[in-house]
Amino acid sequence: MNIDMIQMRNRRSPFPRQLIKLAGRTTALGLAALLSACSGDVMSPAGHVAVQLRNIMGISTFLMLLIVIPVMVAVCIFAWHYRASNKRAEYDPEFHHSTSLELLTWAAPLTIIVWLGAITWVGTHQLDPYRPLEKIDARTPVDPDVEPLIIQTVSMDWKWMFIYPQYGIATINEVAAPIDRPIKFELTSTEVMNAFHVPALAGMIYTMAGMQTTLWAVGNDPGVYEGRSSHYSGAGFSGMSFDFHVLQQTEFDQWIGKVEQGEALDRQYYFELAEPSENVEPMFFSLADPDLYHAILNRCLRPGEVCMDEQMMNEHARKNGGVKGAHHGGAHAMSAEEQAGPAKASGNGTEELQVDANQDSSRATPDTDPGTELEPVSMSDRSRAAQPGQQN
Repeated sequence: MNIDMIQMRNRRSPFPRQLIKLAGRTTALGLAALLSACSGDVMSPAGHVAVQLRNIMGISTFLMLLIVIPVMVAVCIFAWHYRASNKRAEYDPEFHHSTSLELLTWAAPLTIIVWLGAITWVGTHQLDPYRPLEKIDARTPVDPDVEPLIIQTVSMDWKWMFIYPQYGIATINEVAAPIDRPIKFELTSTEVMNAFHVPALAGMIYTMAGMQTTLWAVGNDPGVYEGRSSHYSGAGFSGMSFDFHVLQQTEFDQWIGKVEQGEALDRQYYFELAEPSENVEPMFFSLADPDLYHAILNRCLRPGEVCMDEQMMNEHARKNGGVKGAHHGGAHAMSAEEQAGPAKASGNGTEELQVDANQDSSRATPDTDPGTELEPVSMSDRSRAAQPGQQN
């Protein structure tokens, strides 16, 4: 009998060690699968913004695993130790509280959550896509004399258009930037919402029709990196990718010269490009219309269409009793009689209409160009009733 018990104990004794080994291998395989799900660009970034994003992701994953791995191991150990066949495990059905166990189960996760919250709070503000870069790498601050490279980006069906207003060029499905120069992306969309993502250089940001988003980035290592659409936008979504070239300054100047030799891009040609197409090869253009991006953003590409920014300015002025753009369909410019009366020239050359204060006077601004900023005029209901010639 004793011999049988010893043999049974010998057969059982390796099992806990095998269980621990199995748990370790499972954890290793899980980590490998987790890391394999990330692209090489994400884990090997080529720009300072992408490096910070990778660091935050790595630190956050490590902190979470400090809780996840011990819990998974403890589940296996507890399940083995308190199995029905283990007579040495103490069974206490009256157990209801343990101060040390409560401290362990609450203090450790709470500490991890505080760390994660602090990292997220700081990282969210430092990596705000609308916030200009302060450093081009971990040690080098941005030179205030260096002008950022502005790239106006338009997501189309199903391709990307990049406009360089500083150089008067535009491209389709290819973009380039010099090394260590801050890049400011101004992004919009023709119709469908999309998402711009270059994992090696910056984070992801959405593009929406009639709206502009902003993303700052910088490339620190020369090379060609993949950019893509990370938001499903229709049949041609899978081919909506582009090459991002990070070049030395001389190479970038040569690339600009090559693009300048392309066809002239005007609004008529833009309408042809805006037609849905899939797997489009890179195309290069000289920019014939410097206001093309503004027209795309404000949806006033065709003659007679009122730009959204002008329309909103006019509507704001109308609600506040001010002057609106003259060529807007609902605009009502001030008449000559309304502008008559004593006027006082202000320091910036504009005229302010002065009305006797005893008659509930109000102020109005003269008609201005549609593109200039208007100062809204505030009028009370009483003053409007007292002056029937004044427009609401």
